[in-house]
Amino acid sequence: MDIGRFFVIIIGVIFINNFVLAKFLGICPYIGVSKKLDSAIGMGFAVTFVMTVTSVVTWIIYMYILNPETNILGGVDLSYLRTIAFIIVIASLVQFVEMVIQKVSPVMYNALGIYLPLITTNCAVLGVAVLNIDEQFNFIESLVRGFGAGIGFTIALVLMAGLREKFEMSNLPRPLRGIPIAFVMASLMSLAFMGFSGLALK
Repeated sequence: MDIGRFFVIIIGVIFINNFVLAKFLGICPYIGVSKKLDSAIGMGFAVTFVMTVTSVVTWIIYMYILNPETNILGGVDLSYLRTIAFIIVIASLVQFVEMVIQKVSPVMYNALGIYLPLITTNCAVLGVAVLNIDEQFNFIESLVRGFGAGIGFTIALVLMAGLREKFEMSNLPRPLRGIPIAFVMASLMSLAFMGFSGLALK
């Protein structure tokens, strides 16, 4: 087990190839749920859980059912079903997370609103699953990348929520209030994270 390899994957997916700020995936919940810090933290934990479990389950499904070279179906090629199979897995996990949050914390459930079921169509979650397969990650690497991608998403979401709460108290020009300043801050955060691209991780 190469611990250094796992460290590189986590640092890379959090800072260098952050799914929100570098790959621009998951922008809808990133902008929509970043109004309040509490909601951002709740959404971040939910997405991290879904990304981590999705990475594991989709890897198993692809390797043992869809991939003609390694499946248990005698070489039958079902790889063309990859996207729809992955979306079904994500939708099932999101439904589970939604039920748990509704039972455990109704306040957070109401605060997240429509954005919680929208994790199903969050392209960042699907992107992690697809990239794990495309880049031929093994089981453990897929697990680590899914978890790291969720942490990266959470960090970006929490940073944006903190900034937006500060801006709510600021005397901004009227045209910049709300979504416009959020997009400006998102672009500046993306530029800031580009500074990590100089890290030579091998």
